[in-house]
Amino acid sequence: MARSSRRAPARRSSASGPANTRPPTLPQDEVETSTGRVRVDRDPDRDSAVTLVVNGVPSSHLDLDDPGFLAFEYMQQMAAAIDLVDGPLHAVHLGAAGCTLARWIDHERPGSRQLAVDIDGRLLTLVREWFALPRAPRLRLREADARAAVTTLRPGSTDVVVRDVFAGDVTPEHVTTVEFVQEVARTLRPGGLYLANCADRPPLTGLRTEIASLLAAQDDAGAPVFRPQDVGVVAEPALFKSRRYGNFVLVARARAAGDDGTAESGEAGGLADTGLARALRSLPVPARLVSGTEAVALCAGARPRVDPAPPA
Repeated sequence: MARSSRRAPARRSSASGPANTRPPTLPQDEVETSTGRVRVDRDPDRDSAVTLVVNGVPSSHLDLDDPGFLAFEYMQQMAAAIDLVDGPLHAVHLGAAGCTLARWIDHERPGSRQLAVDIDGRLLTLVREWFALPRAPRLRLREADARAAVTTLRPGSTDVVVRDVFAGDVTPEHVTTVEFVQEVARTLRPGGLYLANCADRPPLTGLRTEIASLLAAQDDAGAPVFRPQDVGVVAEPALFKSRRYGNFVLVARARAAGDDGTAESGEAGGLADTGLARALRSLPVPARLVSGTEAVALCAGARPRVDPAPPA
């Protein structure tokens, strides 16, 4: 489940691809799902657009005629990060909701193969019906817990893993631990991306813990799965000053092929060198990238979150 932020126009035009076929009907009232209730609100400013509200939380915004339109700012930021990876993508979305980002990838990267996971099986059935989502193998939907689903993925099989999992306005802890990060990293191809939506409020304790967990994750050889220079946080500049509640996007890029994680390379070759910061500044609502030593400083004093010890 996603949290919403202030809306802004789409990052790019989608005139290059065909429009989706709008479903003939949408529900007028709330509908019961496996984990609660969902409704579809029409967008008063955009005739073809709707917001999917899950258990009272605006979770997805979709333009039914234009899958290339992204209204939520954190999704525009994720899209800018995804542009770091070339070609058709093998993407996994943990927390499917309305599959907004999956629709965007399918539209922008023809030939992509995607899996969207949600614990609410009834919701998956409904959004497939309501929003005319791409069919398998372009987009497969799976009812499962996000953590359990990651363990079933083959090593080195994904280009992008997106975590957008919420229970109300809180991310469940079992998808924020060092061990979970290690499972995600195991599935990434060299240069692949892990993106996570982290909603937090001052004093940003949750965000700082999550950065520490990313930096603490190791592979089987004991090397960091993500170099410090390849770990970053994206948000509106004001959010870093802890002024209000909002969405932060965690970005972690897997090591390139042949990099065993032992080289002391400072900031060189990291996210700061990719052009991502410039792309984020050009968004309708400009965002800031904090990465490398700045990200390390941001989480100073925070302890990584680890899985609870099994009962004796």
